[in-house]
Amino acid sequence: MENNMDVSIHDFLERMRKPSAGDLVKSIKSFIVSFLNNEPDPEKDSAAVQDFFFKMEAAFRAHPLWSGCSEDELDSAGDGLEKYVMTKLFPRVFASNTEDVISDEKLFQKMSLVQQFISPEYLDIKPTFQNETSWLLAQKELQKINMYKAPRDKLVCVLNCCKVINNLLLNASIASNENTPGADEFLPVLIYVTIKANPPQLHSNLLYIQRYRRESKLVGEAAYFFTNILSAESFISNIDAKSLSMDEAEFEKNMESARARISGLSSQSTAPPPPRDDSTVHKTQMLNPKRETTLFQSRSSDSLSGTSDILNANSEVPMKKVESISDLESKGAATLLKDTEASKIFQEYPYLFGSAGDLRVRDVEGLLNSYKQLVFKYVCLSKGLGDATTSLASSSTPPLQALSGFDTSKESEDYMASSSDVKETDRSVDDLVRALQGEGEAVDKVLDVKQEEYTAVLAEEQT
Repeated sequence: MENNMDVSIHDFLERMRKPSAGDLVKSIKSFIVSFLNNEPDPEKDSAAVQDFFFKMEAAFRAHPLWSGCSEDELDSAGDGLEKYVMTKLFPRVFASNTEDVISDEKLFQKMSLVQQFISPEYLDIKPTFQNETSWLLAQKELQKINMYKAPRDKLVCVLNCCKVINNLLLNASIASNENTPGADEFLPVLIYVTIKANPPQLHSNLLYIQRYRRESKLVGEAAYFFTNILSAESFISNIDAKSLSMDEAEFEKNMESARARISGLSSQSTAPPPPRDDSTVHKTQMLNPKRETTLFQSRSSDSLSGTSDILNANSEVPMKKVESISDLESKGAATLLKDTEASKIFQEYPYLFGSAGDLRVRDVEGLLNSYKQLVFKYVCLSKGLGDATTSLASSSTPPLQALSGFDTSKESEDYMASSSDVKETDRSVDDLVRALQGEGEAVDKVLDVKQEEYTAVLAEEQT
């Protein structure tokens, strides 16, 4: 059964453009204007929106425009209404409370620290169920939550994250002949994934879903998974040595070390370069002419250190290390992931957020030329930096079915064909691409269109 958000919002808007929908349009506009004129009050705002959704669902059911429609079509109308109304109200209701903003910042800072030393063992996750490479898929689903404004779209990001974890646990239990995993196995993994993902404004996002997702839809499986991520948020907010089965002194030492590391990275990025003594540099080069070449060829073994200066034991003069293409890609991708406006940068690239089904025969030539230019520039840059191993096709992409046991359903297929065998040095770039792939009107739009569907599109175009 197809219930794509693109279809539901399009169908909703098409029906609302008809003259006979004038009374409904008037009611919706009147509610939005009235709502925006009131003073913000999270509890009253939530109650007002939910009451309006309930009344409008009844109005749709009784309206001639939806006469004879199925329950699925009526449900799609409700989703279309929710998306339209909440997109209009989003600036007014999202993170509008000072306390929520403070909670967001505290939670983000807590996860930023804990993620630097936490491991699955601290959460008592059995080795059988540990699969950090595949958990990256769940992390990326959760990190997409800030790309959308509709409560349903944000909830789908949470559900996709939970479904990845649930399926991975199930597959692991089958492979190892373990008992079917339950909440005791699921929640620790969700906590770990959430800490590692560390999506900004997580607290406000969860409150927004809780307050403004239609109450009739926050039931069943959706309610179960959503309750679990609320529990994960609560656990992380109150995390301490005891909750991680860790000695108090060790916990405090790890937290201090994490603070120092974050502070060091921050100060290092803003500190002015040290003064350069040309005479000392010249003397050093005369004594050791091969030293500079060696330094240029060296690479950092710690990608998190952020160190770009290498200091020789016999000299006080720091010398710059040339960053590899992978280092540059990772740095740029990490920066863009933190940029809330990152998606706008990519708007000039029309195919970035498209799927195979969006393409037409006339697009092939342009895409082929773009691909050739990309390969040429990438290889030239790679060779110029002395990286002989860098390749655009360096990772393999195993079928999703084998990785997580997913069916091709509407809330779990969104960019799930990503590789779980990504090289460590390319991970940040891959994360950025996956995160950006979710941009668009529909959070559950299928990006990996089946080959037979694409063939049908081409056949139709040629005729």
